[in-house]
Amino acid sequence: MVSKRFTAGAVATAAVLALTAAGLGVPASAAPSTSRTFTVVAEDGVAAETAVAAIRAAGGTVVSRSDEVGMYQVTSDRADFAARATAAATLIGAAEQKAIGRKPKLDRVEQEHLTAATRAAAAGAAARKGAKLDPLDDKLWGLTMLRADKARKIEPGDRRVTVGVLDTGVDASNPDIAPNFNWALSRNFAPDLTDVDGPCEVPSCLDPVGTDDGGHGTHVAGTIGAAANGFGLSGVAPNVSLVELKGGQDSGYFFLEPVVNALLHAGRSGIDVVNMSFYVDPWLYNCTANPADTPEDQAEQRAIIKAMKRALVFAHNKGVTLVGALGNNNEDLGAPRTDTTSPDYGADPYPRPIDNESCWDLPTEGPHVIGVSSVGPSGKKSDFSNYGTEQISVAAPGGWFRDGFGTDTFRTDANMILSAYPKHVLQEEGSVDADGNIVAGFEESVFKQCKANGECGYYTYLQGTSMASPHAAGVAALIVSRYGKAQGRSGFGMSPDLVEQHLYRTAAEHACPEPRLQQYRNEGRDETYDAYCAGGVNFNGFYGYGIVDAYAAVKTPLKPNARP
Repeated sequence: MVSKRFTAGAVATAAVLALTAAGLGVPASAAPSTSRTFTVVAEDGVAAETAVAAIRAAGGTVVSRSDEVGMYQVTSDRADFAARATAAATLIGAAEQKAIGRKPKLDRVEQEHLTAATRAAAAGAAARKGAKLDPLDDKLWGLTMLRADKARKIEPGDRRVTVGVLDTGVDASNPDIAPNFNWALSRNFAPDLTDVDGPCEVPSCLDPVGTDDGGHGTHVAGTIGAAANGFGLSGVAPNVSLVELKGGQDSGYFFLEPVVNALLHAGRSGIDVVNMSFYVDPWLYNCTANPADTPEDQAEQRAIIKAMKRALVFAHNKGVTLVGALGNNNEDLGAPRTDTTSPDYGADPYPRPIDNESCWDLPTEGPHVIGVSSVGPSGKKSDFSNYGTEQISVAAPGGWFRDGFGTDTFRTDANMILSAYPKHVLQEEGSVDADGNIVAGFEESVFKQCKANGECGYYTYLQGTSMASPHAAGVAALIVSRYGKAQGRSGFGMSPDLVEQHLYRTAAEHACPEPRLQQYRNEGRDETYDAYCAGGVNFNGFYGYGIVDAYAAVKTPLKPNARP
């Protein structure tokens, strides 16, 4: 999933927001005030005006509202507002925005190859070879695994099909993104918050659409739909339209309110597919009544669960196919371990035993979400990838730096996923210099392509289920392109239930490995990475219904109501 990290350009002493379920707060540049900001979620069946009245009675002022999911952004100067709101019979709970002195951490999974210990090992190693379409496509082994090169000869994607990238933004200046970027539907729902994102780039703190100060969203977008234009590289569905749904902060945090509002916009706007490569902060698992949590934290998590489930159902019912990363915590989601990472801001994390019956990793464990695990070039489950028959749907190329033990490809950048990335983020990370040139030592992990007019695009490797999910989302977009129908006067789309069914039915079945208990000692991992693959060839905990197959998806006739 998306990294919780800071770039070098962020303020070194910035504090992390204990935003809990809140996302959109008062503008980051606003003057100090005794007023505090909360997100409040109403109980099921409560009318909007009834909820607003209860919020006012508790001492709050509603500043924005999302009636479809019963979610309200509220300010209050009452010290006891959260307790009063939680006590109201018509409200689930209130979560406050506040700051502490701790920063996000670099995601060591997605950028494992950038650590000092691995750079020397990767130098001069053999490269993985993929399909030769655009100049860098020979590095995209994922396209070959999905047979996306063959698929586009039948169906390269329909411009009318829209794929929402619910992420940190999308760099529309990249020459591979620009041809497919949908400016009309794209929105930013996550204003910069100086405590997590550093200084605002614009006075309003709302970054312009078409920018990405985190990089993660641009990488995801490139995998889904980079144009097949003879430049750079191409995506799984190179002719579909890409829609920026900025619900993540530049620093990599995803708060409830921006995520929910992005999903509501996707449903209202008729977006066909939405990719979600993240989890909603600050809880890795949201539990209804975890005894390790305080009553206030329990109420907060119940609010997150309720609002997210409502938003996912709303989007699905409006025709959105929802695709999500299964997570990088190397655990069976049906038998989760004790959570030692939550909350990831707002307070120090503490051990939280996770009850599988009352705890959810959201959005991937939410309703109607297609959960995607990660495999490396060998087809083996990536050591970091979550798994398990309870939540997995399909598998897809997500990269695995440590794949290929015993060969010259072991621990090489080429085992990961190459995609588009913003130049300024690479500069902040230190792999591109101030003049836009690749820094010595990064020639095998960062690539630069320029047109005759001087317009350049940049590309880098990442790994994770965040990289697997967009491969599946791209195949879903091809399915809609191939089998979708005109809807209404100007619409075009396909039932998400049919998309999901066809995606599963055409995935390439992959049996569990033998022995079923996989250990990763050769790759340098301890027993916490041991993973047992349950299930049969048709469906199992590592691969779900199989590795998504773009060619089979567009070549196999649609069979409504057929079982996977």
